[in-house]
Amino acid sequence: MELAAALTREDGLVLGEIGSVLVLLGVASFLASKFKFSPVPIFLGAGLFFGNGGIVELNLSDDFLNLGAQIGAILLLLLLGLEYSAGELVETVKERRSLGIMDVLINGIPGALFGLLMGWGFVGALALGGITYVSSSGIAAQFIKDGRLNGLTSTKRAISVLVIEDLFLAVYLPILSALIASVALVTGLISISVALIIAGGALILAARGIHIPHAPIIMGDSATLLLTVFGAALLASGLATYIGFSGAVAAFLVGLILTGDVAIVARVRLAPLRDLFAAIFFLFFGLQTDTSDIPAVLVPALVLTAIGVGSKWVTAWWAMKDVDEEHGVRRVAALLIPRGEFSIVIAGLAASTTFATELESLTITYVILTTVVASLLIRFCSVRSEPYLKS
Repeated sequence: MELAAALTREDGLVLGEIGSVLVLLGVASFLASKFKFSPVPIFLGAGLFFGNGGIVELNLSDDFLNLGAQIGAILLLLLLGLEYSAGELVETVKERRSLGIMDVLINGIPGALFGLLMGWGFVGALALGGITYVSSSGIAAQFIKDGRLNGLTSTKRAISVLVIEDLFLAVYLPILSALIASVALVTGLISISVALIIAGGALILAARGIHIPHAPIIMGDSATLLLTVFGAALLASGLATYIGFSGAVAAFLVGLILTGDVAIVARVRLAPLRDLFAAIFFLFFGLQTDTSDIPAVLVPALVLTAIGVGSKWVTAWWAMKDVDEEHGVRRVAALLIPRGEFSIVIAGLAASTTFATELESLTITYVILTTVVASLLIRFCSVRSEPYLKS
């Protein structure tokens, strides 16, 4: 009662604003699903609409925005880390090693060179290279579900690329985080080594067939599982942030090391939260971006989008070169073209750099453009491939 009494009328307006935005996002997400269109550009666009320099600016504090974005990133990356078991990662890397190497080279190098041309130095090149390299697992999963593409060879090949990219990021993100933090050499090496040990340890355990058992008496309750897993992610993120490491990356590593039955049950129980916190994450990133900064990066974003679409198409061709499937290359490309959650996370890691404003504006524009292109392409693939799916 005291807490409720402490709220002012202004606080009530803020709560009403937040609720109204979430309702509008829900309606937009519903319409997007009906038209088989990714809601990510809508979430980012809503953030720009209501954020700094937007048409209708919400009266939200910077602390609230920063904390909301951080919690959204933590939960999103935790669930992404839970998506694949370490065993799946090991098998995929063994089978598609050359595809993974080719993917990182033709998609990461253009972004890195572009970062150097922008005058952002080595760290900026490394960050932008990661942004242009990594596809969105979340958007691809939505496309697969909405287009009823499960079971196709092209879908399996696209998923193998996404799995390798997620594994690569388990190494890349800690390194980038340490470099951006400009920590001392010894501290940086310790942070990177810990991340590599955790990721490598999970893979070794999976290769040996060892997993964490699921005890229904202890972890069978939904609340217990949710609180334990989410609490572990927040604890790891808090400790990582305290020592100058990325909290979001720590949450991803927590999800990665949860293997076996616990990971399976956690994915099922936490799945309904994924879409909610993904929407909040993209919304908050848009809110933190000043729309007046976007025109200055629009041309570079268009150039990067053209390059990014082409490079992912090459990856798709390489993945399907030994398979004869109608529209297979086009379908794989549509699943790999959109950049999303990890690209946003990488841009967020660089928030303390001198080029942070430009990078954030460039990234949000790049994510919107690639997702729109992919949404149109996957819609075309779904319509054209219906006879194939029914056969």
